[in-house]
Amino acid sequence: MEYLSKQKYDEIAAELHHLISEVYPKVREDLAEASAQGDRSDNAGYREARRIQGKTISRIRFLQKVLENSRVIDPEVLPKDRVSLLSRVEFTNLTTNTRMTFEIVSPHEMDLEAGKISLKSPIGAALMGKKVGETVEVRVPSGTLRLRIDSIKQ
Repeated sequence: MEYLSKQKYDEIAAELHHLISEVYPKVREDLAEASAQGDRSDNAGYREARRIQGKTISRIRFLQKVLENSRVIDPEVLPKDRVSLLSRVEFTNLTTNTRMTFEIVSPHEMDLEAGKISLKSPIGAALMGKKVGETVEVRVPSGTLRLRIDSIKQ
């Protein structure tokens, strides 16, 4: 079971609707047109249309599974004093004395450029359930980080 923000759930549902109602019918038309051009063994247009059809079907199935196995999380029921999903956490890397702020999100919402890290990432997992003032050690590919939680916002 995955938990998503309402915004991300709606984005996935909209993409799925777009793929099913607009993209896939166009892909089927393109495939039929390419198929009508004759010998399929030497038909690059047909092979390309089949490849696009496969990618589209794969994406549709993936998004359907994400929605089937996801629930929208209500931010009101989340603890305010501990790091949890959708928490905006400000922390200090005690090794480099660098302050960072990230929002803890589901893996489907992760976007480092937007300041969103997955709760399944090493840092996200280490911060989960911790309170302001606590220090955690996190093993990352580059070594071990010592992080002190400075603030938590929902």
